[in-house]
Amino acid sequence: MFRSLRSFNYRVWAVGALISNVGTWIQRTAQDWLVLTQLTHHDASAVGTVMALQFGPQLLMLPWTGYAADRFNQRRMLIATQALMGALALALGALTVTGIVRLWHVYVFAFLFGCAAAFDAPVRQIFVAELVGDAELPNAVALNSTSFNAARMIGPASAGLIIASVGTGWAFLINGISFVAVLVSLSMLRVADLRPNARAHRARGSLLDGFRYVWNRPDLKAILVMLFLIGTFGLNFPLYISTMAAGVFHTDARGYGILSSCMAVGTVSGALLAAGRARPRFGHLWIGAAMFGVGCTLGAISPNYWLFGAALVVTGVAALTFTNGTNSLMQLSTEPAMRGRVMALRMAIAFGGTPLGAPIAGWVANHLGPRWALGVGAASGFAAAAVATYALAKEVHRSPGQDAPGRQAH
Repeated sequence: MFRSLRSFNYRVWAVGALISNVGTWIQRTAQDWLVLTQLTHHDASAVGTVMALQFGPQLLMLPWTGYAADRFNQRRMLIATQALMGALALALGALTVTGIVRLWHVYVFAFLFGCAAAFDAPVRQIFVAELVGDAELPNAVALNSTSFNAARMIGPASAGLIIASVGTGWAFLINGISFVAVLVSLSMLRVADLRPNARAHRARGSLLDGFRYVWNRPDLKAILVMLFLIGTFGLNFPLYISTMAAGVFHTDARGYGILSSCMAVGTVSGALLAAGRARPRFGHLWIGAAMFGVGCTLGAISPNYWLFGAALVVTGVAALTFTNGTNSLMQLSTEPAMRGRVMALRMAIAFGGTPLGAPIAGWVANHLGPRWALGVGAASGFAAAAVATYALAKEVHRSPGQDAPGRQAH
């Protein structure tokens, strides 16, 4: 389950990433709570707008982010993007600590942070292959998710304590400082031991090659349709959890942080299950999508705080089963020189739909209630499972020799 940790480079990277991930979750929790309870009067639409601005650049900058990941030195790109995100966190923290922060400030910083993250995300996804090679890629991807979601257990609960004791601004400052850890880890890597992916050559039409490549791959198209449904309408949990915590269960920042950590217990469990698998399969995506729909349904009808927390655990396992599967399947079945563009497209589909889905979910939460907003998430999981069923049915009737969903990654 932990075989990738045999690599020195991966161990160094994992330590730095874990510290930075804790800071990231502290900021995410604090940002949503700041908007919902301090800068507005429980306005879920404002939280949705922040999410839209933060994830929208994944879609807006898609042709350039993927090409940059395939074209330039990945380690140097990560140093630049991580340093920029750290600086932005410190600046927002300074505004908040001094008491001059306004809602429009949060909007601006969310967009700028999203622009930096748009270039960072595809590089960070495929840099794992440079650290461990393709043979251990599924395991390393799963361990990355374990780290990210272990931080998700620690970060939100820590944010609740920080907000309650010293204020929201210090949560942003702590996140800014946490980026130092990943920058140090990148500087400590043994460059000679890296396994560089094939680099893309500069040529006319290079920016659009990723679109053409995916268009000719039915398996990748099916995965991306499923990812669009769940990414757009399902993975809006900062909004779902904050509105359920404040509007339904009437809890404080500590209670909100605990619910976010419940979600993280599920996602860590899902990531560890993925780490134990030798290879991902398309059927795992069907299971993850269907479980996601069930988990959101249980959350929507939960009669009390703790049963809602239990439903979040189920949903977390499902979400990681699905998202980890899409990551590993798409990387392993894609030519190395195309991975950056394909993974940028994956990230854009997963998060770029947030500008559409988050405001809709926020509107539903405001006008129909947070439980109905969770119902939107449940519908996205069941719809994605239906797409998987259709793709698997086509695979059964496909003639030998044709591409099938996930065939290359089996």
